[in-house]
Amino acid sequence: MQTFQLFLMFLLVLSKNLRTLQNISDSDDGVCIAKDECQMGKSSNYKEEITVFNIIIQEIEKARKSHSPCSTDPEDVECVCHRNVIDSDLGIFQKNGITRSALDEAAKYGTRYKIYNHRLYRESNCMFPSRCEGIQHFILKLLPELPDMDLVINTRDWPQVPLTFNAESKAVFSFSKTKDYADIMYPAWTFWAGGPAISLYPTGIGRWDLHRENLKRAAGKYAWKSKIPKGFFRGSRTCSERDSLILLSRKKSHLVDAQYTKNQAWKSLKDTLNADPAKEVSFEDHCQYKYLFNFRGVAASFRFKHLFLCNSLIFHVGDDWLEFFYLALKPWVHYVPLPKYPTEGDIEDMLEFFKKNDDLAKEIADAGYEFIWKHLRMQDVECYWRILLKQYAKLLKFKTEFDNSMIEIKIKNN
Repeated sequence: MQTFQLFLMFLLVLSKNLRTLQNISDSDDGVCIAKDECQMGKSSNYKEEITVFNIIIQEIEKARKSHSPCSTDPEDVECVCHRNVIDSDLGIFQKNGITRSALDEAAKYGTRYKIYNHRLYRESNCMFPSRCEGIQHFILKLLPELPDMDLVINTRDWPQVPLTFNAESKAVFSFSKTKDYADIMYPAWTFWAGGPAISLYPTGIGRWDLHRENLKRAAGKYAWKSKIPKGFFRGSRTCSERDSLILLSRKKSHLVDAQYTKNQAWKSLKDTLNADPAKEVSFEDHCQYKYLFNFRGVAASFRFKHLFLCNSLIFHVGDDWLEFFYLALKPWVHYVPLPKYPTEGDIEDMLEFFKKNDDLAKEIADAGYEFIWKHLRMQDVECYWRILLKQYAKLLKFKTEFDNSMIEIKIKNN
């Protein structure tokens, strides 16, 4: 905080200089008379930079004043940092509960599961087996303490229930959504299995518990001062929001190293913005860079949680797509927010600000790392599933019955 306070004092001096320059330009018909400036253009650029920097520092100050830690308990056995998401997602069903007919309607949008007598059952067909495996891993562990229930879990990337479409009659669980959907968020299958399959992770990202330890070791190899002071990104062109970063990298490689890789849909150079596709880079190797960029994919980005554990400064683009843990993270405290479609100028301004204010960059990077390390453990994921399912079961307005058309899912030896 001392660093932050000193910077505020520095900014105050700069702001006074800005007001002086403004008075000069207003009274001298745009003629620059500052001692070290001979062209209005230079003075204008200086004023623009100070204005942008002033906006950034105001956002940081405002965020820090309004932020309080969600939990100071190092164990946090009740996953309090994420409880409000459960309350919010289930709130739409509080008035009328969930009827059997509503669940039958919801079944059109996902895979039916049943917990009966502390056993887990599923309809025989699963659209994405590895995704079902990642979901079942957590439910199976919790069976001894879960009541009977019927539920529908969507394993597609996209949420299924728009808020405007009789949402209270369709209780569908989805891993990700935007704020205009009523799906009930659950921890994605990628905490255990599945996820994007690329050459580095041919069976999907999977096993968050293992990645946590690997990334912690990788982050330890690169002290903050030794990290490469560039923005970094590797990923396929799943959305055009990523283009401005790639184009900036091609123009200013000293500032950004960002390239597109192939994905399963790649057909030609057009799919990598008219450049040869780059090789994929492991999460661990991301840790050598000081500034890392996160974009949505088809839905929310699976890489987001991994990037934080590099202990680098995270630039998160857009705020529309969510996973269950996003809302506990605060912009400007845990990461740097960028608009959904940032311009090259937006990105350059933000990078230049934090390159010139390295201590602030490190403080935000440390806060993001600490939050994910302490409040997105495997036990937090299990805790979320437990509380979510128990609260959901209370909303059911019918008694769960055995269904011999469903298959029993049993624990596998891992």
